[in-house]
Amino acid sequence: MTYQKEPSYTHGTIEKTAILLVNLGTPDAPTAQAVKPYLKQFLSDPRVVEIPRLIWWFILNVVILNVRPKKSAEKYASIWMPEGSPLRVHSERQTTLLQGYLGERARGVPLVVSYAMRYGNPSIPSVLAQLKAQNCQRILLVPLYPQYAASATATAFDAVMSELLKQRNMPALRTIKHFHDYPAYIKASAKNILDYWVTQGRPDHLVMSFHGVPRYTLDKGDPYHCECLKTGRLIAEQLGLKAGQYTVSFQSRFGRAEWIKPYTTATLTELGKQKTKRVDVVCPGFVSDCLETLEEIAMEGRHDFQQAGGGEYHYIPCLNERSDWMHALTDLVLENLHGWLEIPDPVKLEQSRLRALALGAKK
Repeated sequence: MTYQKEPSYTHGTIEKTAILLVNLGTPDAPTAQAVKPYLKQFLSDPRVVEIPRLIWWFILNVVILNVRPKKSAEKYASIWMPEGSPLRVHSERQTTLLQGYLGERARGVPLVVSYAMRYGNPSIPSVLAQLKAQNCQRILLVPLYPQYAASATATAFDAVMSELLKQRNMPALRTIKHFHDYPAYIKASAKNILDYWVTQGRPDHLVMSFHGVPRYTLDKGDPYHCECLKTGRLIAEQLGLKAGQYTVSFQSRFGRAEWIKPYTTATLTELGKQKTKRVDVVCPGFVSDCLETLEEIAMEGRHDFQQAGGGEYHYIPCLNERSDWMHALTDLVLENLHGWLEIPDPVKLEQSRLRALALGAKK
């Protein structure tokens, strides 16, 4: 293997610790031309689609990539913000806020907070190169998925680790697997819902919709389904809801295979048929609003519910940049940085540099 070239090093340089937030990704623009390479990268991941590669290559390249980019681009265009893709905008804001909160809580510790997208830009390889250039010798990897799934969390781990394999001088690496039952995340999620109800009133039924995965992943040992159910239960308990007042469901079904149930579309349709006067939907599996929340749930979900005879439909936004959520994320990060929060001693660094020079180092 040919390793990447290491940046020039000066003895006595401060070693930094990086916190790398990773989210799913987004195309660079709401156009078919931008969506196609994004979809190809996403749907080519063997953790995302567990179909024999040769069969899937044909389906993806001959069918899906010739049809879906245009349709997806229209959906992205319907939710695109002036600053860009909602997921990227919120990720940038969360990164900036986390850097500030950590700066207050860990004064003097050389921390660098960055974000990357598993698919699309900013790419994991490009961000890792930036961290390497800043002499980040320790990295805490934080996939922004509260519930662990092999098709989301694990593939972020894969991408980072496969890139680090190309480095001669690898950084120390820690990962946060999940935070589906982290108390501060649960409290922030419940408070987000309560704050909405304070101004908009309460619904007759609350739907907590999570991203769906194929049923076989559960049968093969993926804990995602269980973690979603636990998150939903804990939020409901925090809100004081009884079993009949809420439903945990799963969205974004793709293909003909059975996915974990109940499906969000079927749930909303059934609630509509029951002439439910008002339904509120929230997506606790997403910490940032994105295509799946703003278009699939806020728009398509409304259509499904009301077309079936339902009344009012309310979508409750994701946590995004809420203060309580950002404090929860800060707490989570700090708890996983134990032993990495040392404040550099300038005197010791200078002594180290002088010793290196005395032993023949050039700088």
